[in-house]
Amino acid sequence: MVCAGDAHIGPAHQRFWAVATADGRLREKTAVFGSGGVRIAGPEVSIDGDGVRARLRVDEAGEPVETLSPHGGSYIWTAKQGGVRVSGLVELDGEPIQFEERGIVDDSAGYHARHTVWSWSAGVGVLTDGRPVAWNLVTGVHDAPEASERTVWVEGVPSEVGPVEFASDLSRVGDLAFTEWSAREDNTNALILKSTYRQPFGTFKGTLPDGNELADGYGVMESHDVYW
Repeated sequence: MVCAGDAHIGPAHQRFWAVATADGRLREKTAVFGSGGVRIAGPEVSIDGDGVRARLRVDEAGEPVETLSPHGGSYIWTAKQGGVRVSGLVELDGEPIQFEERGIVDDSAGYHARHTVWSWSAGVGVLTDGRPVAWNLVTGVHDAPEASERTVWVEGVPSEVGPVEFASDLSRVGDLAFTEWSAREDNTNALILKSTYRQPFGTFKGTLPDGNELADGYGVMESHDVYW
């Protein structure tokens, strides 16, 4: 699994990437200054570092699921796309892997409350009837009973689903069981900024909130408790 991100918080600019493999190895880098070995330019994503070279294209298709929510004294916004085609070449320690899979695109912005806490899961997989599926589930942000960002895409068609509960150890969300491979983690205490963050990669089994049974699924869980 591959992820890449580009985030701005006030004057700070953070870029990160990670590659997780089923053997439990995680290769990653996060940079507050500089490129961090990742470049995101429209649909093109490139990664270079720690034995990893990747050149990928994300084919965004269709309208994203957009959500605008009040938060603290202001508002937050997000647009999610589930199950988009991701293709290109990934090299691990010089071994080329032709990459043609599906992924999640997450664009978010807004004026979050000083103290923000959320749990999140996103992934792609196949249902027991063979149809492709993707999901985006959350508590803490954009989680109103209706008009939330909670979405399941079946064959690319999005449907909102109801509220979900996350296990405190991120081993489960609703009726989806999660098996961890490895995790990105950060614990920062920089006076005005304090962050406790965990994002494990792994596999999913069980029932999605729309009632469909997942035969095979891959993705992430995430918990974040932050003062910013």
